[in-house]
This record gives sequence, structure tokens and C-alpha cells, in this order.
Amino acid sequence: MLSDLQGALLSPWALGLLGLCIGSFLNVVIHRLPQMMERAWKLEGAELLGVPAPDLPELSLSRPASRCPQCGHRIRWFENIPLLSWLVLRGRCSACRTPISARYPIVELATGLLFALIAWRFGSQIGVLAWCLFVALLVALTGIDWDTTLLPDSLTLPLLWAGLIAAALGWTLPLATAVWGAVFGYLALWSVYWLFKLTTGKEGMGAGDFKLLAALGAWLGWQMLLPIVLGASVIGAVVGIAMKLSGALREGRYVPFGPFLAGAGLVVLFAGPERVHAWFGWS
Repeated sequence: MLSDLQGALLSPWALGLLGLCIGSFLNVVIHRLPQMMERAWKLEGAELLGVPAPDLPELSLSRPASRCPQCGHRIRWFENIPLLSWLVLRGRCSACRTPISARYPIVELATGLLFALIAWRFGSQIGVLAWCLFVALLVALTGIDWDTTLLPDSLTLPLLWAGLIAAALGWTLPLATAVWGAVFGYLALWSVYWLFKLTTGKEGMGAGDFKLLAALGAWLGWQMLLPIVLGASVIGAVVGIAMKLSGALREGRYVPFGPFLAGAGLVVLFAGPERVHAWFGWS
């Protein structure tokens, strides 16, 4: 009886619906967390300089309630149903008809599909919830890094520790494999960063990329680090060149690396180690 209930609750359909709801929350995280960080920096800077703190409005992931940025219309509960509300409203505010970005339903749908794929990939076991956490944090990090070129410690470090804890509980990898994955993941990009900086005098990436690859190593193992970095580098280069040629990439700006690390990590996760090894001709 309990196994049947667990199978129903952790089925692809159930986790897909959960993913839609989590995706709605991730939209809030992607939008507000960078603003919360900026607010904290301003308050800390004022304290360090010994000047009066700026009068900043309260901001958290739950307050204030979501509103239309154009007219201030408060989003009611039935206007915030994942995916469905955007379709019913035809992508516009119900009050002023200002367009609502299509990225909101895209994030919700992507998270729902990824949760369903996780259930399909790992079956109805309790550890599948750990992989859902892994996916959710990667989606949030991807959105924030793409918008701001920031990978917040408040997300990368919990992702890293969650990977080590999941391994210790026997839900993912042998603990030693996860630990060395975290170590080698951090050192790999840290070494590239310093080699590039010493050679060119410029910074080629941020420390958040080190922590993200360390977290991916903790979840996927040190053996998957090279495929992740190679895949992310190739796709990132192609996207960057395409954006440069199309004029979408402004002068002096660069394409963040985090979204491509996250994407390559998801590809490796769903492909599985055997298939990845076959792609590279490894035995």
C-alpha cells in the first residue's frame, strides 16, 4: 500500500505538476534574489563608510506581493497559476494589458519537464527528490547568471553541500567520488582562471563558476567533469559567436559561463555515465 502511494506521489506526472509550481517560485528567485543582494550590498557599504543607511523598501522572496511593474496591479492567486494563467491572460496584465515576459511560463514548463524526466530517469525512490532539488537550483542559477553574470553563494554553496549530503545518504554517488568531484571541480576552473589572469592580466570568469562546477562534481562525480567543461565550452562559444554576429552581444559584455555548465550537467545527468563514456570513447 505504502509503496503504491510512494509510486503515485513520485511518478513523472506528479513530479511534473510539482515542477510547474516550483518553477513559478523559481521565477521569483531569479527576479528578486539579485535585487536582494544589491540591497544588502548598499546597506553594508553604508555601514562600512559610516554614513546613514539608504531608505530602501523591504524586499524578500515573499514580500512584497507580486505586482505588475507597469501599473502596480497586485497579482491575484488565480492570475498566478503556473503556465495556465499566462495562457488564459494571453501573456498580458489583466489590468493594463502590458505584455508579460514569455520567460515566466518557459521557466515553469522547463522545470516541470525536468522534474518529470527525473522521475522517469530514477524511478519512484525517495532519492528522486534530491535530484529535483539539484535541477531546481540549476534552473535558478541559470536564470540569474544569464541576467546578471552572478552566481550567488546562497545557491551554489547549498547545491554543493546538498550533493555531498545526498552522497553520504547513499542517494547518488559513493561519498568519496562526490568529495573528489567537488575538489577537482573547484580546482579545475580555479587553475584556468589564474593561468588566464597571469597570462593576459584579465579575469576570464568569476569565482561562482568554480563553485558551480564543484557542486556539479559533488552530484555527478569527478569522472563527468571533463565532459561537462568541454560541452559547456563548445556550446558557449557557439552561442557567443552567434550573439556577437547578430548584434545581441553588446561591446564589452560577455556571455556568462554558468548557464552552459548547468546545461552540460543536465545533459550528463540524463545521458548517464555509460553513454557519456561511449561518446568520448572511454572504456
